[in-house]
Amino acid sequence: MSQHDHEIKVLNGLIETTIDSVDGYAEAAKDAENAQFRDLFLTRAAERRQVAARLREAVRREGGEPADDGTVLASAHRMFTGLRSSMSHGDKAVIAEVERGEDHIKAKYDEALKDDKLSLSARESIQQAYTSVRQGHDQMSAIKHAVQ
Repeated sequence: MSQHDHEIKVLNGLIETTIDSVDGYAEAAKDAENAQFRDLFLTRAAERRQVAARLREAVRREGGEPADDGTVLASAHRMFTGLRSSMSHGDKAVIAEVERGEDHIKAKYDEALKDDKLSLSARESIQQAYTSVRQGHDQMSAIKHAVQ
């Protein structure tokens, strides 16, 4: 596998995870009872769409075809959490699920940033995206702890 192939694979994996995050926030917005949380989730979903778009551009710069879907596993998870949230209504449950998703995406970005095979260009693209991911993670963690 060439360096470009490796970078494209890593970037596409992050695109898929980021799309999963967009979808997760959109679902959370539907389930949120509090309008403030709904607006926050929709804002985060839009921000993550922008992150995915920038990562797609990085894949194109590497000569690759960017991913345009999330992961199958995430689709199954959303279906399960949708069922669970319908049984345990409330913003507290929705926020807990969002925060779990944030832990997952942050871990994926942390792992990518430790990859010493990435070029400076790919690493910079990931680092820029990570700024948004980190802010979202920290915000959702704070909200989760505040509503407990």
